[in-house]
Amino acid sequence: MSAPASESLTSQQASTQHAPPRTSAPVHRSGRWIDHWDPEDTGFWRDGGRSIARRNLALSIYAEFLGFCVWALWSVVVPQLPAAGFSLTLDQQFWLIALPSLVGATIRIPYTFAVPVFGGRNWTIISALLLLLPAAALAWVVTQPDTSFGVLLACAALAGFGGGNFASSMTNISFFFPEAEKGKALGLNAAGGNLGTGIVQMVVPAIVAVGAGIHLERAGLVFIPLALLAAVLAWRGMDNLSGAKADYRAFANATRNRHTWIISFLYIGTFGSFIGYSGAFPTLLKTQFPEAPVTLAFIGALVGALTRPLGGIVSDRLGGARITIASFGLLTLGALGAIVALRQHSFALFFGSFMVLFTGAGIGNGATYRMIPAVFRAGITDPGRLSVARKAAAGCIGIAGAVGAYGGFFIPRGFAMAKESFGSLVPALWVFIAAYVLMAVTTYVVYQRKGSALAAETI
Repeated sequence: MSAPASESLTSQQASTQHAPPRTSAPVHRSGRWIDHWDPEDTGFWRDGGRSIARRNLALSIYAEFLGFCVWALWSVVVPQLPAAGFSLTLDQQFWLIALPSLVGATIRIPYTFAVPVFGGRNWTIISALLLLLPAAALAWVVTQPDTSFGVLLACAALAGFGGGNFASSMTNISFFFPEAEKGKALGLNAAGGNLGTGIVQMVVPAIVAVGAGIHLERAGLVFIPLALLAAVLAWRGMDNLSGAKADYRAFANATRNRHTWIISFLYIGTFGSFIGYSGAFPTLLKTQFPEAPVTLAFIGALVGALTRPLGGIVSDRLGGARITIASFGLLTLGALGAIVALRQHSFALFFGSFMVLFTGAGIGNGATYRMIPAVFRAGITDPGRLSVARKAAAGCIGIAGAVGAYGGFFIPRGFAMAKESFGSLVPALWVFIAAYVLMAVTTYVVYQRKGSALAAETI
């Protein structure tokens, strides 16, 4: 299974209630609820189940993509705030970049629980409408240069709503597809979301620059109709599954397993690096290389998103632990290159080093999530215990997804603290390198070292 497919097995992935096999088409009741959903029944799947699942997937991809776009909006806007009349220190700029990641990571688990409570269609409508708040707040506040920094922070925090959409979207889609097709469906859903970070950094700068001057309010205004469209499409075309139930026991079991926390630690280094560097890169280019085109920053986020499936594919052949270690090697190499580039003031080397960082983060995202099901099923042959292990793995995946997103907060804040205390970004990069080395060593000692409990397994 590729990495994005693995990530989709969130902590609240639950079992859909199965009625006896039948071949009749799914039946809707009021509110677009479907009471019987059995995608494993080939007749049911053929007679309408497949088309309903694919329709929900397509609309889910759009809604999740939009969530990632809004989540990343402040990474685009912050470098242009000084030109709009805002007087901000570099530390304040990095706070505005980091806060959406902090909020988005924190609400990921509650968003996952929301799907079984409200229904997948209903929660997609709600979560899409919630995006109106950060979009409208941004459109207003960027036209008010005298706004206090506290109000700016509050508006930036609202963008965290977009970060929660990933968890609820993946949970919802996991109920619709049979096991044989779940990996591909969830992989497409995850890829659609991740691409939002790069696309918003590519498109929004062009939108705000149309005409004379810089019109930052457009960065928020453009997403108001898009969010409304997502809500309408979900209302008209998506479905709720009444048999989708949250598996709280699996979540609890995952919290008691040490591997949940080890892998969550590793995921801070992979997914956290992707989100953190994606948010910080435009501001880093603007402040460290003012002569360079900041519009190139989107390439990094795209590289990270597009290399993520590669990490899962290669891990299927060679093992997730090996590729995770290799990804930390790439991250270390990229950070070392960035240090040299800053000392030599070489834009080309700096940009190239960050492409290595994004590649390492993307591959590591896939590889680390590929490890989770392998770790939890290692050494288990009894079918009953294997079922429990699969559910615990789903819980681990959800927890790791939330914890890993905190890296999007730590990295921008690390850059800010280094600049504030030492006048340079270099100390932060050395701290990141130390973390990558520690993570690589941890992966090796726990999952690869000869004599360790899992060394004989293909992790």
